[in-house]
Amino acid sequence: MPTFDVVSRVDMQEMDNAVNMIKKEVATRYDFRGSKTEIDLDRKEAVIKILTEDDMRLRALRELLISKSVKRSIDTKVFDFGDPERAGGDMLRQEVRVSVGVDTEAARKVVKLIKDAKLKVQASIQGDEVRVSGKKRDDLQEVIALLREADLGIPLQFVNMRD
Repeated sequence: MPTFDVVSRVDMQEMDNAVNMIKKEVATRYDFRGSKTEIDLDRKEAVIKILTEDDMRLRALRELLISKSVKRSIDTKVFDFGDPERAGGDMLRQEVRVSVGVDTEAARKVVKLIKDAKLKVQASIQGDEVRVSGKKRDDLQEVIALLREADLGIPLQFVNMRD
């Protein structure tokens, strides 16, 4: 019975490369010269921490993060920008969460979307991924096309295709 998995993964090495590129650009840009700007990636928690002096620099860092991620083939839907908060002195701090995995709410939406399409496949939630199985490979390809057209707010990849 053919199956595949619906997942949402981010290549953290590419994310690390994008953050390092931002650090290099901040060190050389004129508008960041002399400022106390820091950007760090916590790979275990999948959080990017930004610390800077004012709102203009915070917006510039956000745009840099988006542009460098796009160049690194990272979908920008994975970013969840938190609210900027005041840190010590005149500093601003912002956390950017990188969503990894299909959360339960999105997994339920995927399963409901597949069941509402009335295709001859079964979808089941397994941790942070959704496994889809069916009798024919063509049915599975219809599910992939259906999920690519749907806007679920997270990037989806289709892996582990087996016959």
